[in-house]
Amino acid sequence: MTDPTTAAVGTAADQDVSAYVTAPGHQTGEPGKPRSLWSDAWRDLRRRPLFIVSGAIILLLVVVAVFPGWFTSVDPGHKDLDFSRQPPSGDAWFGYDLQGRDVFARVVYGTRWTLLVGVAASVLTVLIGGFFGILAGYFGGWVDSLLSRLGEIFFGLPFVLGAIVILNLVRNAEIRGAVPIVSAVVASIAVLSWPVAMRIMRSAAIATKQQDYVKAARALGASPSRVIFKHLLPNCLAPVLVYATIALGAFISAEATLSFLGIGLRDPAVSWGVMISDARNYVRVAPHMLLFPAGFLTATVLAFVMLGDAVREALDPKLR
Repeated sequence: MTDPTTAAVGTAADQDVSAYVTAPGHQTGEPGKPRSLWSDAWRDLRRRPLFIVSGAIILLLVVVAVFPGWFTSVDPGHKDLDFSRQPPSGDAWFGYDLQGRDVFARVVYGTRWTLLVGVAASVLTVLIGGFFGILAGYFGGWVDSLLSRLGEIFFGLPFVLGAIVILNLVRNAEIRGAVPIVSAVVASIAVLSWPVAMRIMRSAAIATKQQDYVKAARALGASPSRVIFKHLLPNCLAPVLVYATIALGAFISAEATLSFLGIGLRDPAVSWGVMISDARNYVRVAPHMLLFPAGFLTATVLAFVMLGDAVREALDPKLR
């Protein structure tokens, strides 16, 4: 899997998210009220074609995932061997798969599970890595050393090999049902990916705790929890947000890779990766079985990478 960390390197870890820009060109419509970095970044994003295009694609995918019935009335699990491997036609825009199931219906309904894995894995990765990272960055000393060594252990594990071990254990436990299967895949991705989020959050926390407002809060007797949640965390979110956006696309690709290897999602949780895995032996005789889910997968991953690049450039004043 492509390491999404490289795409987030350009983000300034010591960016002060809550700091206000007071230059005359950065004033809001209300006199005397300066914009924050977030509002300034949003103003910049709205003028970027990259953000508009990627946002439109992602919005469309979300609508398809939430309301699949709006796009097809066909049952994605309906089988009719009389239509096995039939090419695209007016009745089935994307053709039929080996078991006579409508490929278009399966692509539409597979959007839900594909996006769910990506979003859930990104959220869980950021929560675990962000929690450990902000503790390591704020407290330092033995806490930093312990958490950093723990992160290095998980960081050194090969992703595919680690996922194979974890998911084979789950498979041997004979877990049934779509939600438990998806949960196992999400957990395996998050367990093997959180050290990257921890390193980004740790770097941001180390830089932010040197700011005067953090030192003032500690000098006035603020508790560590108050300093972390009120002063430190809001100013460390920018680089982690960029990483999460790009990692979401990488995690969708990772799910497809695991499903292709036969250890990821499986029926009844149908994803694009499962469809690609089912089509791998019939590329020559029925290429439509592979091309359509692979095309949707590529477009989705590319959209999230484009969105992450746009957000990174908007949140980093050096790149404007």
